[in-house]
Amino acid sequence: MKDKEIMDIFEQSGGVLTGHFRLTSGRHSGQYMQCAKLFVNPKHSELLCSALAKKLSHLDIDMVVSPAVGGIIMGYVMAKHLGCNNVFTERVDGEMQLRRGFSVTPDMKIVVVEDVVTTGGSVKEVIALLTSMGANIIAVASIVDRSAGKVVFGRDFYSLLSMDVVSYSEEECPLCKEGMHITKPGSRHLVK
Repeated sequence: MKDKEIMDIFEQSGGVLTGHFRLTSGRHSGQYMQCAKLFVNPKHSELLCSALAKKLSHLDIDMVVSPAVGGIIMGYVMAKHLGCNNVFTERVDGEMQLRRGFSVTPDMKIVVVEDVVTTGGSVKEVIALLTSMGANIIAVASIVDRSAGKVVFGRDFYSLLSMDVVSYSEEECPLCKEGMHITKPGSRHLVK
């Protein structure tokens, strides 16, 4: 898929937001890619995850693991296209965990998927958890890489759309300095 086709799907779904946003990473931005809007339409989910799965088709993958909440639907659709199982991690008291009887074994070849990567924090937490369990994580994949390839996971990283979206620490955010209201459309923390 070409970048324009992907952006057209985001725009059709209402998934490109402008304003003042607190990202899951805690950083601030004037643009937000709301992948949850993509997954409202099963045709969009299928189209995007199928294209991303093609980039991973040379890998022998046993399981897809994704962080809740944003990665659950994506993980399921990716696993469907890769022909493997999938599970998701959840935060319990701020710490990523496998629950619900989910497990991984050292012989499994795992790909970690996330809808949007900015700093890679959630993916890195999933990798740390799975590594502590002896898992063999062979790749990371996302629909959108907001870091334009700057995030390093220590594994091959595949994305459909790579963007260099400007983000700021709270202290340096020009939107905060303008007094613009901030919203938190993601799933990790609530705006106080």
